[in-house]
Amino acid sequence: MLLPISLTIAAGAALLNLWLTVRVGRVRTQEKVFVGDGGSEPLIRRMRAHSNYIENTPFVLVLLALVELGLGSSLWLWAAGALYLAGRVAHALGMDGLRGARLAGTVITMLTQLGLAITALGIVYLTPASVTTTEITETVVAAPK
Repeated sequence: MLLPISLTIAAGAALLNLWLTVRVGRVRTQEKVFVGDGGSEPLIRRMRAHSNYIENTPFVLVLLALVELGLGSSLWLWAAGALYLAGRVAHALGMDGLRGARLAGTVITMLTQLGLAITALGIVYLTPASVTTTEITETVVAAPK
């Protein structure tokens, strides 16, 4: 089964991860810190933006895929995935000092996760389940004489 929303957002998430990695690498080179953070605030900020991304993204991608499996593709699911990625870009830029972007990115991340989690629970507990019964019959095997 093809999951176009989940696959597209996962690809975008991988590209975003690469962008965050390159940003950390640039500051490492500028600050000449190749292991750890060296006490460099710009490097610590970039590393935390990347770490925060890594801490949240797996949950969003798993929930996105499972909700898409449960409900199918929909415009709101596309919007949730795209909004999440935009929020993570905002958060990263906010960690560099862009005023208000960190808070916006954090709020978007939390609301996206919450919305997907609630939707996932709704799929499980609010979707009417069809009752299937299976008839079991006794099988007797006769031993050969």
